[in-house]
Amino acid sequence: MTYMTELKSPRMVTPETDHPIRVLIADDHPSMRMGLAALIDSQPGMKVIAEASDGEEAIEVYEDTKPDIALMDLRMPGMGGVEAILAIRKRFPEAKIIVVSTYDWDEDIHRAIQSGAASYLLKDMPIEEIAETVKMVHEGDASLPGTVAQRLEERAQREQLTERERDVLESLIKGRSNKEIASSLFISEETVKSHLKTLFHKLRVRDRTEAAIAAIRHGIVHLD
Repeated sequence: MTYMTELKSPRMVTPETDHPIRVLIADDHPSMRMGLAALIDSQPGMKVIAEASDGEEAIEVYEDTKPDIALMDLRMPGMGGVEAILAIRKRFPEAKIIVVSTYDWDEDIHRAIQSGAASYLLKDMPIEEIAETVKMVHEGDASLPGTVAQRLEERAQREQLTERERDVLESLIKGRSNKEIASSLFISEETVKSHLKTLFHKLRVRDRTEAAIAAIRHGIVHLD
């Protein structure tokens, strides 16, 4: 973990920088943390005070520093972002956490918001948009950028899979046959065929290949 000193070199104090928004960055890629920290520190009225490289470390650092805003990646080794958000908000219900992810998959966005994230940003968004979202969330406005909100709307319009249908879909993506899926899930092959027919309809696809592509594209199933 990395902690930044609260004060840098002496400078003139203005109303905008007198009480900067204190930011924690949690991301497993050092170069991404460094770049995001540089971008945040370049914004007037914002200051990165600490960094973490995974979910468990993010929880520990959050407890130690009590940041105003935490920028959290979703896909980290060990404990991921969703689990970290749930843990932090369980201990600190007032915590303001913004997910910053590479992926715009609607299922990831849904999971993040359901876990308590105040917003969801993409890493390739302009720094101005990221900074504006940090300010808005800090002021109590939990809002989503237009492209992200559109993904959630698309998910809302799609019929959701049951837990068993997700299990079948995960097995399908692993290349298992109907017989192998039935054996692994302790169900009959006829039941597998029934689940496949239903999930094809819900995903609006025609076959197993299209179902696998749709599942990955929406973030319903992750390959790792």
